[in-house]
Amino acid sequence: MGCFAWDMCETIVTMASTSVAIIGGGPGGYEAALVARKAGADVTLIERQGMGGNAVLTDVVPSKTVIATAEWRTIADRAPQLGIRDAQRADADEVPEHFVDLGAVNARVGALVEKQSGDIAARMAKNGIEIVDGTGTLTADGTVEVNGSELRADAVLLALGARPRVVDGAEPDGERIFTWTQLYNLEALPEHLIVVGSGVTGAEFAGAYSLLGSRVTLVSSGERVLSKEDPEAAALVQEAFAERGMNVMGGSRAATVVNTGAGVRVTLTDGREVEGSHCLMAVGSVPNTDGVGLADAGVAIDERGYIAVDRVSRTSARGIYAAGDCTGVLPLASVAATQGRIAMAHALGDAVQPLDLRHVASAVFTAPEIATVGASEADLKERGIFYEVSRLDLARNPRAKMLGMDGGFVKIFGHTVTGQVLGAVIVGSRASEHIFPLTLAVTHHLTVDDVAGTFTVYPSLSGTTAEVARRLHHLGDASRM
Repeated sequence: MGCFAWDMCETIVTMASTSVAIIGGGPGGYEAALVARKAGADVTLIERQGMGGNAVLTDVVPSKTVIATAEWRTIADRAPQLGIRDAQRADADEVPEHFVDLGAVNARVGALVEKQSGDIAARMAKNGIEIVDGTGTLTADGTVEVNGSELRADAVLLALGARPRVVDGAEPDGERIFTWTQLYNLEALPEHLIVVGSGVTGAEFAGAYSLLGSRVTLVSSGERVLSKEDPEAAALVQEAFAERGMNVMGGSRAATVVNTGAGVRVTLTDGREVEGSHCLMAVGSVPNTDGVGLADAGVAIDERGYIAVDRVSRTSARGIYAAGDCTGVLPLASVAATQGRIAMAHALGDAVQPLDLRHVASAVFTAPEIATVGASEADLKERGIFYEVSRLDLARNPRAKMLGMDGGFVKIFGHTVTGQVLGAVIVGSRASEHIFPLTLAVTHHLTVDDVAGTFTVYPSLSGTTAEVARRLHHLGDASRM
């Protein structure tokens, strides 16, 4: 997290005249602004593109809107299984021929992005937070320069975000070769989309465009997709990809991507080639930390260019904090928002609990979704912690049967001695919603009996979560030791 010369408990005294400058209007920036304003500070937020940052403008909101459309198409295609008939079709069991108007989908994406960004801006204005349209930079004397003027502040928060990583020889052109920020101008579905990168972003877009109707090839550096996720969960998603006809080319990376005029040609490092109509490069991101004056202000960065912060979001420079993707902690909007809130609470003298990444819940919005919280099984094994696993398929759940769900599972890791919930994995439709009670359990050190003894609605998907916990009932029972 970096080394810091000044004492951990030192804070800035909260006064009505305290001023805060925030560079960046993403989740880390606007959440910090609200905390600071509530504490009585005068807040200036500097943003060059629009409120919401990458999360709203080019990443989370637009991508998940496209994914939601893909999900609705799968629901529509299941209509005959649920007894819904098309009066114009003679064969009642025939799958309806739905098609996707990508131009309309992306028009809706643009409208939702504009609405969400505008809602955030309106909330800032309502709370008396000044928004300055421009690019902020730091100076050696601790001021912030913006639009040719100097802004002095008692505390500064850097919420600079990140941008897609560009690979030499595979530079995006916005016509045939794209980053994930450039897909929303397409008017028609790619005939054959090649996705380079099988991490979260690559897997999500590959899955979504496959469901929307494109032929998809996914290039993975490893033999399986989503290598950082629970292996069983990742395997289930990869099986779903294969069942939908997706071609996963594993064990290699893209060396070059060429726009041939009529399409693209991707050459892999092992010599294989694949041709398609379009290519999406999803090979990670780099922080927006260049040209901001970090060195002048004494803000340390690591070898990858990320700002070094401690668990309360302080940088190496006194009075300067950082939050979000520019810190390289975890590229999640929820983590950025938490970092921003923690930073302002600490800067303004409020009680603060340092960031604890063991409590972070995350999701992969594929079909099925993967949601996780707490320790993974690999972590537990590496740390030598005594644990037991309980797992049940969702296909046996009555609510899942009613909804036509036939895949997915719930898995809980419980401490053998204390019974505490150490971590959990849910795979299935809307897993991102169903992980919340297990997030509460991990965060507040609840036991498997605490989860098992809590009422669930019947029928509900959460009933499986309680049943999985009940199967770990005897953990922590001294009579079994």
